[in-house]
Amino acid sequence: MFIDRCIVEVRSGKGGDGAITFLREKFVAKGGPSGGNGGRGASIIFRANKSINTLYNFRHSKTFVGPDGGKGQPKNMYGRGAEDVYVDVPVGTVIYEEKDHKFLADLSHDKDEVVVAKGGRGGRGNAAFKSPQNRVPKIAENGLPGENKRLILELKLLADVGLVGLPNAGKSTLLSVVSNANPEIADYPFTTLEPNLGVVKVNKYSSFIMADLPGLIEGASSGKGLGLSFLRHLERCRLIVHVVAMDGSTDPLISYRTITNELKQYGLGLDNRPTIIVASKMDEDGSLDRLKEFKKHVRKPIFPISSLTHDGVEKLIQKCSEMLENIEPFPLVINEDNTSTKIYDAYKEQNEIFHVVKIKDHEYRLAGERIERTYSLINISTDEGLMRLMTYLRKIDVEKALKEAGAVDGDTVLLCDFEFEYFE
Repeated sequence: MFIDRCIVEVRSGKGGDGAITFLREKFVAKGGPSGGNGGRGASIIFRANKSINTLYNFRHSKTFVGPDGGKGQPKNMYGRGAEDVYVDVPVGTVIYEEKDHKFLADLSHDKDEVVVAKGGRGGRGNAAFKSPQNRVPKIAENGLPGENKRLILELKLLADVGLVGLPNAGKSTLLSVVSNANPEIADYPFTTLEPNLGVVKVNKYSSFIMADLPGLIEGASSGKGLGLSFLRHLERCRLIVHVVAMDGSTDPLISYRTITNELKQYGLGLDNRPTIIVASKMDEDGSLDRLKEFKKHVRKPIFPISSLTHDGVEKLIQKCSEMLENIEPFPLVINEDNTSTKIYDAYKEQNEIFHVVKIKDHEYRLAGERIERTYSLINISTDEGLMRLMTYLRKIDVEKALKEAGAVDGDTVLLCDFEFEYFE
């Protein structure tokens, strides 16, 4: 079964906690702190694999979880770093974040890799906090948590030429003639239910890939028929071959305008993509008269062919090859932000450390990525660790912010899973 879109969840591993230990060895008096650092959590890495051609396996494997890093050990021994988790996907897979449809990666070449969820950093052990002022530190850091994301995977076929047209326009027959592909061919609409790829040999040294897409109908760009599911595969095609049947089953001009309008409605510049118009089924009675009338309204080069007799097919292949030599690949995502330098504002950065959220009367929450990240690092299981947290909150003026938010003595303040009472 051909599956070209799915949603998966990824969870990278948490970093290992740093250790609080002291060296105890015979003949070594007052050995001092010896707690090692925690190991790094596993990252989730997606990797393109040319031997896979569908996202079918992801119908059942919806969640990928990376193991946590090992905890720090005595005698300054580091915790074991977790082994990264590799997930193989087909070449041509595009990855977005589901939350805001943020583009993450386009794995368009074999063995391309992207880290979609980075493993958490391991926490420092108490040996890292030793100083002349504090020779016996009883503090350590927790490992940073991993990332948790829901991702959209879309497979967009890597084809040079894409065949489009109404159902039964002769696209599948053309593909079977010019390549070794064996698409299903029948005299009823929507014979093609999934894209088919074929390698077209131009000569001994040159070839290109052609894709036969399911027939489009009016409204395909808004989800009707099979169009919306497979129009995405045209996004990579450098050249579009628009097949219009001349057998009299449909009006050629109406057919041409219907497909052209759907490409325009879909967007991404498909209506402006280099296009070859092909008049198919020229072996049918009356096809020459229909082609003559069609040319009166469409002032563009038209290639008449017959897949039955192979007339005009070789000329079409040569024209496709010539055009492909001068057409560069089209980018799937255009990054409009070309700024390579980021300017930091010290005042702005300070104000973005946290913000106060009033949950209800006499209850507040400290929220913000930076304050929550710092809290997750501090091990508050010891008195010294708890004092370190309170010193940090005092340093970033939490008391002042709570007072401005309307807090009074005795109000409850929450920071992640930590709770304390506010007193001015």
